[in-house]
Amino acid sequence: MTLSPTSAEQFQLQRRYLAAVDFARKAGQSTLKHLRPDLHVECKSDNSPVTIADREAEQILREHVLAAFPDDSILGEEFGAVTGTSEYRWVVDPIDGTKSFIAGVPLYGTIVGVQHRRQNVIGVVYIPGLDEIVHACIGQGAWHQVGSHAAQAARVSDCVELQDAIFVTSQRDNFDRRDAREKFFQLEAAAWVTRTWGDCYGYVLVATGRADLMVDPLMNQWDAVGIEPILREAGGVFADWQGGTDRFTQIEGFPGEGVGTNARLLPQVTAILGAGGPAPSR
Repeated sequence: MTLSPTSAEQFQLQRRYLAAVDFARKAGQSTLKHLRPDLHVECKSDNSPVTIADREAEQILREHVLAAFPDDSILGEEFGAVTGTSEYRWVVDPIDGTKSFIAGVPLYGTIVGVQHRRQNVIGVVYIPGLDEIVHACIGQGAWHQVGSHAAQAARVSDCVELQDAIFVTSQRDNFDRRDAREKFFQLEAAAWVTRTWGDCYGYVLVATGRADLMVDPLMNQWDAVGIEPILREAGGVFADWQGGTDRFTQIEGFPGEGVGTNARLLPQVTAILGAGGPAPSR
């Protein structure tokens, strides 16, 4: 999407960009009061955990979006879809990394993505436990801020060889769930370091050049829409396991998997990952 800086569309996009950063912070900060060992945990129909913190944070996001942009659509992990009349859609994950959250580990985050005409144009990931945020809007670069420090440009690493790369993922048994265990072991053997600093924090690490590769065997749209513009504006790529970058805006065609890295590493990674079949539905 190419917009003139003075166009009405650019003005509307900028309004949503500033709002997305603000809304992500507010929703993420609301989770901190629940970051305690006695938190009640429920299981959803897919056996994934959910807490009052997930639901409250998504309600905050929805309330703010609908108050500021009542004509926009919303898709969220906990409360489904609301269809609006504008060409904008918000796609939100109130707590990405709920398992880390319920364990008291602060490496979870709130993801806010915005689409315009089905293109991913805004992405925000806020890590409330670290007060760390990375955000991007198409054509404006990606930005990283920790606490009250000034925001700095976010850039992916310039690592050129997989043998020198830091590879992160959320948990190894997600590869088992799609019959791809050997692909994990191949990546682990090929990379310099493998760590499970995963969920959205893994993509924050890649977007800021602290890790070189993040792989998700299983993803939902609310995990991905906010990530894609951040990596793109940080000079990186967000692709499926075959290296394709054009399916992350689709509902029916969403690949259900993700690779975040730089353009030089992507062919080496997809040479390992791309031989497998498509991701199973979640």
